[in-house]
Amino acid sequence: MSQSLKGRSVLVTGSSKGIGKGIARVFAGAGAKVAVLARHADQAEAAAKEIGHGAFGLSGDVTLLASMEAAMKTVAGKNGGIDVLCANAGIFPPARLEDMTSEQWDEVIDTNLKGTFHAIKAAIPYLKKSDQGRIVITSSITGPITGFPGWTHYGASKAGQLGFMRTACIELAKYGITVNAVMPGNIVTEGLAGMGEEYQKSMAASVPLKRLGSVEDIGYAALYFASKEAGYVTGQTIIVDGGQILPESLDALAQA
Repeated sequence: MSQSLKGRSVLVTGSSKGIGKGIARVFAGAGAKVAVLARHADQAEAAAKEIGHGAFGLSGDVTLLASMEAAMKTVAGKNGGIDVLCANAGIFPPARLEDMTSEQWDEVIDTNLKGTFHAIKAAIPYLKKSDQGRIVITSSITGPITGFPGWTHYGASKAGQLGFMRTACIELAKYGITVNAVMPGNIVTEGLAGMGEEYQKSMAASVPLKRLGSVEDIGYAALYFASKEAGYVTGQTIIVDGGQILPESLDALAQA
């Protein structure tokens, strides 16, 4: 599978840290020409340098269509086109529903949901020219399947991505472009670390595999969707959560 990504041009949004950085690292290790995109050029360039394998960084704001169009043009010019877009950029600042402002709601929806639309729309002209056009969206189990206090806006954005995907994949099928989504559970990232050690321990206890996932776990799922072998797979999701959504309760794990 990894051989089918060798030499392919891949752009990963929101990839200076966390899951995006892990996805970029996996693709670079598979021989792809990876572009690391983040709002701040210095952070994107630092991540690209750490990833190696010829990866390069550039700045771009997914909340602005013009910014995404400029980024796609830059990547296509440097790498000879775009074969794979990993629409990963996302934020999850917590805010309880009763206290949430319209501005906080808009910030999350604009980045996570509208940002996915902007990145994909800007990439379509280049993906149409590829013989292996692939779009991989980073969604979440939160929203489509589960919920967590403080994340109503985040959950709405992640569920919205899947609704978007199911029609986008139909519209883009005529160009041979596939659109799929990875749905991470609790993954060890800088953001999760900020929620505290006790939160991490409690979440790991609720996972049948008894551990939290790594960013590479998400990267390998994205790599499959982007591969030549997945050419007949579109509009689908892969849950990568160590089995987290399966037990009815913690007692179910205790009796396993």
